[in-house]
Amino acid sequence: MKRVRFVVHGLVQGVNFRAIATREASRRRITGRVWNRDDGCVEVVAEGESAALDDFAGWLRIGPRLAEVESVERHDLSGDRKYHDFSISYGPAS
Repeated sequence: MKRVRFVVHGLVQGVNFRAIATREASRRRITGRVWNRDDGCVEVVAEGESAALDDFAGWLRIGPRLAEVESVERHDLSGDRKYHDFSISYGPAS
């Protein structure tokens, strides 16, 4: 089980990014949180198997149909599993 933080840059707010990311993460049995940042990015903390997280990262690089993803930062996190589902948050999740 791994924990990863993603920061998605581009036109990613106001295009259902968080809602669709929640569905895509759940499909991959990934737990965590997604939220909008004040700088226009979307941030994700995700927990799951390495292959599932890699696959989810690929989806994040594309995003939903109306999104225009410019780049995705990926940062490995330490620590034990924190989440039991994947949902939208309205502020930072550690």
